[in-house]
Amino acid sequence: MPSVCFYFQVHQPVRLRHYTVFDKHEYYFDDHKNGAICRKVADKCYLPANRLLLDLIRRFEGRFRVSYSITGVLLEQLQHCAPEVLSTFDALAETGCVEFLAETYYHSLSFLYSRDEFIEQINKHVDTIEYYFGQRPKVFRNTELIYNNDLAALIESMGCFDAIITEGADHILGYRSPDFVYKPKGCEKLKLLLKNYSLSDDIAFRFSNRHWPQWPLTAEKFAQWIHNVNGNGNVVNLFMDYETFGEHQWEDTGIFDFIRHLPDEILKHPDNDFKTPTEVVKSYDSVGEVNVPHIISWADTERDLSAWLGNAMQSNAIHELYRIEKRIKDTNDENIIGDWRKLQASDHFYYMCTKYFADGDVHKYFNPYDSPYDSYINFMNVLGHLDSRCTEMSNGGLCTASGPN
Repeated sequence: MPSVCFYFQVHQPVRLRHYTVFDKHEYYFDDHKNGAICRKVADKCYLPANRLLLDLIRRFEGRFRVSYSITGVLLEQLQHCAPEVLSTFDALAETGCVEFLAETYYHSLSFLYSRDEFIEQINKHVDTIEYYFGQRPKVFRNTELIYNNDLAALIESMGCFDAIITEGADHILGYRSPDFVYKPKGCEKLKLLLKNYSLSDDIAFRFSNRHWPQWPLTAEKFAQWIHNVNGNGNVVNLFMDYETFGEHQWEDTGIFDFIRHLPDEILKHPDNDFKTPTEVVKSYDSVGEVNVPHIISWADTERDLSAWLGNAMQSNAIHELYRIEKRIKDTNDENIIGDWRKLQASDHFYYMCTKYFADGDVHKYFNPYDSPYDSYINFMNVLGHLDSRCTEMSNGGLCTASGPN
């Protein structure tokens, strides 16, 4: 009797405009490109997917349930560029069948560099989700599912979360299955939900691959794989980017039809159901403790940090970013602090990556740079100017409000 837990990550960064060492303007972001991408993804993914899932919830009278983690920076963009998307997310929230998770507001790697900033971003995100959707999140997911024992301990110490989710990486599970609820090592109350990466990636990455032996993936076939878990697990956690639907997997691949028929196929077996993460935590006891002393993520085959911190450019950029944290915050200038926080999005460091990705092709068309080196130079030019604004403030100079011409 496996439960199916769908969780979708919904995020778009605020991309930088082309910025040279000669630039003096204090607005760093490409409004035109950000708006165009936001509207494009809204039309291809967010709106059709939201309407489809809302229809499924109504058609199955609440037996179909899903969860989302929507970054604060995307909510800001949707408010300006595609407010109709917020209306559909609000309609989903009102069904009572959708859970919204907590994460870092800016989709940042702050846990690795500044625990104070990390907690500030979580609290800001939780407040924002409550403002938009009337829910105070009880389950946490870190950016890119980055996780270790220390993260779990910190989240438990905050006292407001019941569970945390991360990757069901083979090297931390060994012979064990991701299809159970676990407990993080050293935690008393917090529970741990692990992504079933094999079944999740069948949808997210392999769905349209005609060379995949299981192509075409039908709802009936996938439901049978879910049913095969019966007796060997309590919950199948299907975690993926929401852009899987319509962007990474285009509509003409049949991805929307697949999702449209999947609940019916899964619910044909009377013991199967859908649950949100909080419902999973309330329904199933942990079956054991998972020890994760070293950091993991959901990226690539390595499940490590190399997608964002694997080369000298990435390491230098992020160290310089957090090195000036105190200078930034000492200004007490909302524009400077806001700009600095937008620079923390993991995407900026992903664009600097030089390694080959086993699953990276689906992300390339969201990358605004011709090369990782262009990304690094542009980022450092912006960061250098931001640092100079701090110097100007500390010298008693006036700071122009951040904004486009």
